[in-house]
Amino acid sequence: MTRSAAVIGAGFGGLALAIRLQSAGIATTLVEARDKPGGRAYAWQRDGFTFDAGPTVITDPACLRELWALSGQDMARDVTLLPVSPFYRLNWPDGTNFDYSNDEPALRAEIAKLNPDDVAGYARFLDYAAGVYREGYEKLGTTAFLDFSQMIRAAPALAKYQAWRSVYSMVSSFVKDERLRQALSFHTLLVGGNPMTTSAIYALIHKLEKAGGVWFAQGGTNALVRGMVALFERLGGTVRIGDPVVEIETLGDRATGLATASGWRQSFDAVASNADIMHSYRDLLRGSGRGRRVGRALANKRWSPSLFLVHFGVRGSWSGIPHHMILFGPRYRGLLTDIYDHGVLPADFSLYLHHPSVTDPTMAPEGHSTFYALAPVPHLAKLPINWEDVQESYADRILAEIERRLMPGLRERIVTRFHYTPVDFQRDLNAHLGSAFSLEPVLTQSAWFRTHNRDDVIPNLYFVGAGTHPGAGIPGVVGSAKATAALMVEDLETKA
Repeated sequence: MTRSAAVIGAGFGGLALAIRLQSAGIATTLVEARDKPGGRAYAWQRDGFTFDAGPTVITDPACLRELWALSGQDMARDVTLLPVSPFYRLNWPDGTNFDYSNDEPALRAEIAKLNPDDVAGYARFLDYAAGVYREGYEKLGTTAFLDFSQMIRAAPALAKYQAWRSVYSMVSSFVKDERLRQALSFHTLLVGGNPMTTSAIYALIHKLEKAGGVWFAQGGTNALVRGMVALFERLGGTVRIGDPVVEIETLGDRATGLATASGWRQSFDAVASNADIMHSYRDLLRGSGRGRRVGRALANKRWSPSLFLVHFGVRGSWSGIPHHMILFGPRYRGLLTDIYDHGVLPADFSLYLHHPSVTDPTMAPEGHSTFYALAPVPHLAKLPINWEDVQESYADRILAEIERRLMPGLRERIVTRFHYTPVDFQRDLNAHLGSAFSLEPVLTQSAWFRTHNRDDVIPNLYFVGAGTHPGAGIPGVVGSAKATAALMVEDLETKA
């Protein structure tokens, strides 16, 4: 191996990029600040329970298997994926449940329960989602948008599928029942987007799930991370854990290497960052004029909200509660407006409830269950409160809502609990404003308008992860790694 590369951050994007580079014969070093790899896919073990930090929804497993196939290996050697069915159970305050899956007859029956007239509209929506999946994911999902001409070439397809409309608006043109409109548009929240403003292109998530299913890694999402690390190290890659990068060193218009908090310093032919993009430019490139300029520009961008999570382990088995649930509140549009626009900590909730032990009992001690509840909340600039003052009461309110609607006697059964706030996202992940998903995925911050996979001024500096194209979510950041790796391999081979 005559060329070398460094990747900052061992989240899914950084790991996928490091695997691709090492598979291509580029000596790659992965540098992670925390005490274990994973980034947002961190994990805790407490009192015999395993708690995933998130993400917990694995879609498009083919994009993951491809990472092992690059070196002729089988993902099953390191990771066991378990199918999740239903994908989600959606629940409304009036007690209505909607089980969402890729079982077509069952799904149509669920739609008919809400509104028989919407069955035909759903079929038309599915055709639409398949179209944007082809254009937005298969054709463009792993393409690096480095110049505006690429946007111009993509414009006809974007226009054909009315990309300027929101996901909710597009869904509403196909189905009339408000609950079904929510059921078919909430997916953008899983990548940090407001269904009322996120481009209709993101309807592709529906097709992505139907085509590839929804999966969970046995042992937790961080077990997938550990499997990726094992693959990378078998390929000869180097991992540095618990040593934060403090500077991307530059000379003129070139990145020359890294310096870390421990005093370790090494030169590389290329540097890629999976860290938060604001942290990467403003902090790690603080010695470069380029870093300061881009940091100022990023400060004016729209950033995705943060999250508040309550992790709890309880006595008993709750077999009637599926792996993934969405508990909608009494408001949808109004709640989203409060979070995304007004910066309000609402009195009501829409919650994502994760129950992994129903799929994988090893996530909890025998006779117990593992859960977490997630509530979207404004990021720290929109809601500049002291989270230490409100975190306990907010967690209590969330648990009380789950107890009232779903799990009678819940709080008496809790064995262990803890929570994670926007301040934790900021502290542990250097997430700008505590944002859980980086830049908000609106049309004007997507593709060419998002952080480029290769910097425009420093030609051997690259980016991967949620802040680059195509955006957040496991398929998104793994796709960004494919796009960035293609650039890096070509550039390094050209200069070899």
